[in-house]
Amino acid sequence: MWRGVISFGLVSVPVRLYVATESHAASFRQLCGDHQAPIRYKRWCDVGDHEVPFADVQKGYEVSADSYVVIDDADLDQLPLPTTRTITISEFVPTREIAGSLYFKGAYYVEPEELGRKPYRLLQLALEEVGAVAIAKVAFRDREHLCALQPLAGTLLLNTLHWPDEIRPVDGIASRDGEISIHSNEMSMARSLVETLLHPTFDPGRYQDDYHQALMRALNAKIADADVIAASQPAAGVGNLMDALKRSVAEAKKQRAEEKASAGKAPRRRAR
Repeated sequence: MWRGVISFGLVSVPVRLYVATESHAASFRQLCGDHQAPIRYKRWCDVGDHEVPFADVQKGYEVSADSYVVIDDADLDQLPLPTTRTITISEFVPTREIAGSLYFKGAYYVEPEELGRKPYRLLQLALEEVGAVAIAKVAFRDREHLCALQPLAGTLLLNTLHWPDEIRPVDGIASRDGEISIHSNEMSMARSLVETLLHPTFDPGRYQDDYHQALMRALNAKIADADVIAASQPAAGVGNLMDALKRSVAEAKKQRAEEKASAGKAPRRRAR
């Protein structure tokens, strides 16, 4: 969905970007409540009193009331920005310095063109060895993005980042107001719970989209004119915190023991 070069120092790497993720969410149509028929939206010009084909729709920037400047794709492609065709790396920072959970937006795989395979590999290996992320800017989809380049499974991954002024401050969040007294026994038990459920690596394969599966079961039940199973209500309130922590640790240890037992039953490969 984008083609250009990565530039670091005097080295240029011709690359292509591909969207790295896709949504599997169920798609819903909007229906008329009376006729259960799909609702259709029209692009309508009030001045000419007619429908406008999508091919004839233009982008307009409102200068004042009822006054617009028209801009087309050619204008956007000719913007005097090097980032429309070049990802210029401005600096490298340690991987731990970026709060990915806050800054990361879209994810894109970076593939080298044939002529760029060697410098691409060199950059990927250098980032791995140093433990660094490359910070740059790139322009696509009608705007310029701050982005981060990092190695991933033998390739490079580009993440677009939120600009600093797009991130809201945490001031006013309730958990930050006032001091909370934590007993040492409570802290010890909470730490025990975390350590019991601690995995050395993150494996997303351990998880599945339960909401999507439940939604599809509900849809299939409606198709078959059967009853839809309602969700159980969560218990309200914390109750006795220490008792809840103790029960949680016991349940976590049981869960971990079952996981280890299940892993031990897995068939072993014969040595060749």
